[in-house]
Amino acid sequence: MLSPKDFTRICLSYPQAHEKLSYGQPSFFIAKRFFTRLRREDHGIVLLLDSIDEREMLLEADPKLYFITDHYKNYAYVLARLEVIDELLLRARLTRIWKKIAPRKLAKELGANL
Repeated sequence: MLSPKDFTRICLSYPQAHEKLSYGQPSFFIAKRFFTRLRREDHGIVLLLDSIDEREMLLEADPKLYFITDHYKNYAYVLARLEVIDELLLRARLTRIWKKIAPRKLAKELGANL
């Protein structure tokens, strides 16, 4: 089980990651692009996916871990419960997101080193 402090530590371990407020809550960005955040109201971690179809597959495969709210239903995001996700899976998900949103030059330079 991860704590909010663990989540922050993990997020800030990524190159160019920084914390700032978004929707009045601490959020993480890579350069100027949204990376992730922890929702205070339900301790859900906001995770960017490749598609809504991928989200539907995750929701069906592990409903104890993944969930969605109406706010995200039309977007390729899923929420993951902080109290359920383990560090290895969180890092895998965040690394995938980082590679997708990081500045191209930086992503190319670091590539397999993440």
